[in-house]
Amino acid sequence: MSALSRPGIPSLDRMLSDPGSSPTVLRLTIGSRLRKLRDAAGITPLQASERIRCHYSKISRMECGKVPLKVCDVQDLLELYGADPREADASADLVELSNRSGWWERYGSVVPDWFDKLIGLQEGASVIWTYEVLLVPGLLQTPEYAFAVAREGFPLADRLEIEARVDLRVERQKILSRSEGPRLWALFDSGVLNRHIGSPEVMYRQISHMINLSEHPRITLQIVPEGFVITASTPVTLIRFPVDLPDIVYLENSFDARYLDREKETAHFRALLDPLATTAYSPETTRSKLLDALELYR
Repeated sequence: MSALSRPGIPSLDRMLSDPGSSPTVLRLTIGSRLRKLRDAAGITPLQASERIRCHYSKISRMECGKVPLKVCDVQDLLELYGADPREADASADLVELSNRSGWWERYGSVVPDWFDKLIGLQEGASVIWTYEVLLVPGLLQTPEYAFAVAREGFPLADRLEIEARVDLRVERQKILSRSEGPRLWALFDSGVLNRHIGSPEVMYRQISHMINLSEHPRITLQIVPEGFVITASTPVTLIRFPVDLPDIVYLENSFDARYLDREKETAHFRALLDPLATTAYSPETTRSKLLDALELYR
């Protein structure tokens, strides 16, 4: 079975009942529903914009989840598209939930706009599949390891800023401890274990942490063998959701990121990454190699 076989999609009600439901994903869900209804009704963005008295480009931004939604706009569009009146009535609660502030907004001083979206997407994910080349995947990092990474990656930052970045990373990891949190499938290059980040003690604690996480029922860890050639030379994260939304691929560099959601794009990265689940060491062998690596830092 493919690493990314799609499970059954639970109802939106289940997602909304989860206190961890993400405003980012709710906006995407509402926008996707509006786009499907508009297409089915044969209505153009220009015609839709005339109904809510806005520039036609706003319709696209609403459908892509890029702008906060207004209850009156959503209800007017649902009526225009011929949606069931009960859906229009229920939309008010959904829109209000989608406009909540995410917990991560309190870290605004260290969270660039392009990274803000990733946090919101991961908050509402059902599967997070990530491949890392140089570092331990962020959702698996210990505070000490994350501090060393931030100190090296942001040499001009003062200690308070670095500590804020570490706190943010620790908060992000809480999705893994939720009863219905996402499944994490983390692959990383074998060189990650030999790349000294911080002191030997930092590496010892980091590898110990990964060994413990390897027993988590929703976390799969696999080491990619040395010398394995993959065209993805930068970190790649593919995110899947518990509602009917397309997969999203996240590609990051030092100063910005790209979010890809077109089927042709996401299919490319699925085809690129899926063989890693077969080529990489099995979870059992990976755990064994982590135990071996631990001895190097005693």
